[in-house]
Amino acid sequence: MQHDLVLDGHGVRLVPLAPDHAPALAAFVDDRIWAGMSSALPVGTDDWVAEVEAARAAPGRLAFAALDAATGEVRGSTSFYDWEPRVPRVEIGHTFFAPRWWGTSNNPACKLLMLGHAFDVWGCVRVALRADSRNTRSVAAITRLGAVPEGVLRQHRLAPDGSRGDTAYFSVLPEEWPGVRAGLLARLAGA
Repeated sequence: MQHDLVLDGHGVRLVPLAPDHAPALAAFVDDRIWAGMSSALPVGTDDWVAEVEAARAAPGRLAFAALDAATGEVRGSTSFYDWEPRVPRVEIGHTFFAPRWWGTSNNPACKLLMLGHAFDVWGCVRVALRADSRNTRSVAAITRLGAVPEGVLRQHRLAPDGSRGDTAYFSVLPEEWPGVRAGLLARLAGA
């Protein structure tokens, strides 16, 4: 869905994903970055424009471009999705970053901004995160955030090549948020 939410802090600026971000995404996303996604790798700017438009059109999904706050460089993308304001709950995912940002303060900063908005602004009672269980890098990143493992949904994912995969689910609840926030702030202070 199209939105105007902007989240800014800790060197990162999350802005609504737009077609003008497509060339930058096309320049760095490859098979290694797209591993574990359940859609085919977009190749070239035209495919990325279509990918961006699909993300913007998806109901309950607020897709962001993650930008370097100082330079405006596109670092990657992340989204709120399955947003259910009546419950209220949301998932964070569809996340990928350029390899030069792996292992830096980028992901903790993005997740701090998003979790803070979900709990402190929207009043969520649950924020979930998930990853293909074979994607050890993503599972490790979610675990480092302090999200609680909930289990594995077997044969839950269908990869573009037709193979089936399991989904590892994690969540953060309101009573866990202060500890998760403190952990993310400590990681950012040490970065």
